[in-house]
Amino acid sequence: MNPSQPFIVRPVATSLLMAALLLVGIVAFRFLPLSALPEVDYPTIAVRTFYPGASPEVMTSSITAPLERQLGQMPNLKQMSSSSSAGASVITLQFGLELSLDVAEQEVQAAINAAGNLLPSDLPAPPIYAKVNPADAPILTLAVTSKTLAPTELQDLADTRVAQKLSQVAGVGLVSLSGGQRPAVRIRANLSALAAYGLNIDDLRTSVANANVNTPKGSFDGPMRAYSVNANDQIRDPAIYSDLIIAYRKGAPVRLSQVAEVIAGAENDKLAAWMNTTPAIILNVQRQPGANVIAVVDEIKALLPELTATLPTSVDVAVLTDRTTTIRASVRDVELELLLALVLVVLVIFVFLRDIPATVIPSLSVPLSIVGTFAVMYLAGFSLNNLSLMALTIATGFVVDDAIVMIENIARHIEMGMKPFDAALKGSAQIGFTIVSLTVSLIAVLIPLLFMADVVGRLFREFAITLAVTILISAVVSLTLVPMLCARLLKARPEGRERKRTWFDGVISGYGAMLRVVLRHQGATLLVAVATLGLTVALYVAIPKGFFPVQDTGLISGVSEGPQSISYAAMAERQQALAAAILKDPDVSALSSFIGADGTNATLNTGRFLIELKPKGARTATVSQVIRRITADVAHLPGIALYLQPVQDLTIDATSGRGQYTFVLQDTDPAELSLWVPRLLDRLSRSPELADVTSNLQDRGLAVDITVDRDTAARFGITMATVDNALYDSFGQRIISTIFTQTSQYRVILEADPRLQATLKSLDTVYLPGSNGAQVPLSAIATITERPAPLQISHLSQFPAV
Repeated sequence: MNPSQPFIVRPVATSLLMAALLLVGIVAFRFLPLSALPEVDYPTIAVRTFYPGASPEVMTSSITAPLERQLGQMPNLKQMSSSSSAGASVITLQFGLELSLDVAEQEVQAAINAAGNLLPSDLPAPPIYAKVNPADAPILTLAVTSKTLAPTELQDLADTRVAQKLSQVAGVGLVSLSGGQRPAVRIRANLSALAAYGLNIDDLRTSVANANVNTPKGSFDGPMRAYSVNANDQIRDPAIYSDLIIAYRKGAPVRLSQVAEVIAGAENDKLAAWMNTTPAIILNVQRQPGANVIAVVDEIKALLPELTATLPTSVDVAVLTDRTTTIRASVRDVELELLLALVLVVLVIFVFLRDIPATVIPSLSVPLSIVGTFAVMYLAGFSLNNLSLMALTIATGFVVDDAIVMIENIARHIEMGMKPFDAALKGSAQIGFTIVSLTVSLIAVLIPLLFMADVVGRLFREFAITLAVTILISAVVSLTLVPMLCARLLKARPEGRERKRTWFDGVISGYGAMLRVVLRHQGATLLVAVATLGLTVALYVAIPKGFFPVQDTGLISGVSEGPQSISYAAMAERQQALAAAILKDPDVSALSSFIGADGTNATLNTGRFLIELKPKGARTATVSQVIRRITADVAHLPGIALYLQPVQDLTIDATSGRGQYTFVLQDTDPAELSLWVPRLLDRLSRSPELADVTSNLQDRGLAVDITVDRDTAARFGITMATVDNALYDSFGQRIISTIFTQTSQYRVILEADPRLQATLKSLDTVYLPGSNGAQVPLSAIATITERPAPLQISHLSQFPAV
């Protein structure tokens, strides 16, 4: 049986089939997304809960622990880690790769619902969860700046206009803001003035909460007309809050302005971000899974002029980092290598076959096989990335093998005197099974890659399938198009017109001479072979090993860390000093940084940097050399440390670490961790092979313990709930009401005068309502002590970990 016969006798149908394969491949190529690496959808979900004013211990016991108990019961959960800091809890859930993220989301929501009755009733918002892909770094970072607008106004514009518009761009998955201060109404209570009127801060909270509401009020439905019922129950202007009457004393109203200051401020004024050294709102744009990174970034950049035109003239929107710069360069390099490989393959074929028709025939199989593979890649949901393009580059050497074997066999029959058509039929029948066996053997080599598990399997599956499909298509082309073309293009040479083979005969003669030398010295040849094998083993042991080589993507991420008791103002000053020192490096183009405790940054004494380097052609050092240089330049800055590492296309860990390698110490007793982690750090720091050895142990913060004499408090009719409410109202930046608008929602924040929050002596001004209506000072029923306390409490699988 000759599988090639129908294609040899039907040249038009065969040509049309190949043209269709080429056309489908070209169309599919236009729709293939571009990315740095294959899409690896990590089933990782982060659950975030915010409880302003709560200490790390309160966050751990009242929020993190109840959630962990429910989340830990989910099936297919591989790892659960958590971080509890002041006012924020983040639980990271990593599932098995075989689990769909949609299914994981449903299970997480069910676990959160089950833990709902165990969480504090006054949480401002329930826990929120979101998919987290550690391999999907922002594709674009924008900075919104203004020299005239307040940070809250700039944040509002960036959130309601810029971010909303960017989110509507096709392919954009998430637009997140860093360093923004959401607008809010802040009520700063004068505790002494309240006490003078016989009031306490809890009275103020109740009055404001009752004055600003937004609830249904019903409707009228008459015989002819219908009406909805509205009222002026919402207060949006801080000036109106100031005029609120909170009580009457001796028949005269006591207004809010008499006991507090009302300002238009920020919901969290302990957040800040900078573009270089200019205050800014940082927008991080992430893509949807499977989206074309290049197309998404190009569309956003095309939208920016139109978007900027809708903003006030004092607002600037600038591109800080563009992740596609290196993606474009790397993909372009691989494409050039693919083209070069194609040219070299054709050149080698021509040199050794020494015949133009015989060179054209196998040369056609290369583009047909590669272009045809694009169609399969599109149907499989693959992308054009470094690994898939590398597979196509490698395939250029394989795809011509089958065609050359077919041509050589057909040409042999022609040289024996057969007509080209008959030679094509006979030669293809003889060699068809050989081509099939060659193809199967090559594909069999790739089968282990298809069944590799975990991240490596996901990463190289696209490489293996792309290479296997290209080889398979080349076999089809060799069994169809190649023999058909041989029957039409190959011709027997007339007698007496044999081509001179002086050069080629010289090559064969040289090879024969070398072979004779080797055969005369068989012992030495075996000795060289054994030495080569031994040297290979030695080099394998000596060569450094790792999962993935360190890439130079032109981006550096950094974590800054100040003393654990540092204030927000001092941290902002030192963060700016770091930025100024980094910008002095000749290879640094720009940077963004932010500080403050939020869902990304756990504690107030840490900050983040994203540093963009100049293009490779414009700088003198690699990313690793720049990191070493910057680290040395900032080492002299007092009171702050900086940890840098290059941004990679492949990141497996969902947590933001400070080093290239991370391991975990775990114990049921946090005191043991506090004892042994410093000892281990000290020992590791002595190793010359290691640099920037650090940990996330932060147990040297400061806390104030207020110990209430319960018997004395009971005599005054004061409960612990009364004490907690008074402290939370004064020092917890408590959310007491919400202002609803057509586009967003804004909080009303209650706190004591900021001057009172700067010293512990202000606790003497806190008054509590007694049972007889008298105002009792906190100092009458409690003692105050200071102690070290953790800034952050980390868990792994529900147990303390560092």
